[in-house]
Amino acid sequence: MEQTWIIDNVDGLPEIAQAILHAISPKKNIAFYGQMGAGKTTTVKALCSALGVTETTSSPTFAIVNTYIGNSTIYHFDLFRIQKTEELEGIGFLEYLETNNYVFIEWPELVEEILDEYEFARIKITTLDANSRQLHLTW
Repeated sequence: MEQTWIIDNVDGLPEIAQAILHAISPKKNIAFYGQMGAGKTTTVKALCSALGVTETTSSPTFAIVNTYIGNSTIYHFDLFRIQKTEELEGIGFLEYLETNNYVFIEWPELVEEILDEYEFARIKITTLDANSRQLHLTW
């Protein structure tokens, strides 16, 4: 299944975040694709907010994973700096995927082969212009 949204500014993201969560339910895993600055982290922030997270959310570029607590536990990965899958073994990456919590992964290309095994939905974010983005969800 798939769905596409066009947004002209971030004000539309809260409504889209709710629609995404509703569409993929009961799945809880989402992989985010898009060029640098496309809005992957901004979209994750909107999803976290929709899931009741009140703390500040940010990209875990250096930490690799951030944990947020809202109505559910959310694990937010940024794999941009990871060169080999072996680097993920040290942080227990597969164990995170085996929980029944939300897992959001930015830059998932390195782990593409395992996404289907863990029932990941995918969001491709395309920059249309300085303010507009297309979000294409497949699940």
